[in-house]
Amino acid sequence: MAPPRAVLTDIEGTTTSIAFVKDRLFPFAQAALEGFLAAHGAAPAVASILDDVRAAAPGQDPVAALRGWMAADAKVTPLKALQGLIWRQGYADGRLKGHLWPDVAACLRAWRAGGVTLAVYSSGSVEAQRDLFGHSEAGDLTPLFAGFFDTRVGAKREAPSYAAIAAALGLPPEEILFLSDVAEELDAARAVGLQACQLVRAADGTVPSGRHPEEADFPGVARRFGLSAA
Repeated sequence: MAPPRAVLTDIEGTTTSIAFVKDRLFPFAQAALEGFLAAHGAAPAVASILDDVRAAAPGQDPVAALRGWMAADAKVTPLKALQGLIWRQGYADGRLKGHLWPDVAACLRAWRAGGVTLAVYSSGSVEAQRDLFGHSEAGDLTPLFAGFFDTRVGAKREAPSYAAIAAALGLPPEEILFLSDVAEELDAARAVGLQACQLVRAADGTVPSGRHPEEADFPGVARRFGLSAA
């Protein structure tokens, strides 16, 4: 089989440690929530998000709804959008720096230099994705990517989401390789024809599914799928 023409990558557990998201980003947003809303609640972008919260949780106080979603780690678009704005402030003032596994940046650069189209699909908002890669420990990697996709394109465990991403990238699904640590996401991608590989990083405690090719890092992915080596 020819090497994929595009690589679509998840973030948490794939390019970035689960601990960074769970133990650094999420607590950062939780601690900053009320202060951020007090300072920026009237800004159009934030006001629009709060309107979406009210629509999703009618009759409930927006802050209480957001707190509830945070506690449940809910993949709710208004929450993800607001977290992204809070994190953006942290990246901008230097309190946050986007974590990447040491093998990731070099491979992404090599793949892009080899003509592979790169894109991101994460439950975190597009804005949060751009900020993580734009303020990463390896520098600004956003110019490498042709597209960023979040739950506005659909849920990550639903096959139509991947069909929509393939259409947006202008490529046949079978020419796109999706990387994720979550087997159910890979199942959904495979259902519409994408190639799939599970990242099984020991530090993240990923459980191999046995349903998809498995690699421990991006160099392993490169070797298996004929991509440029870093």
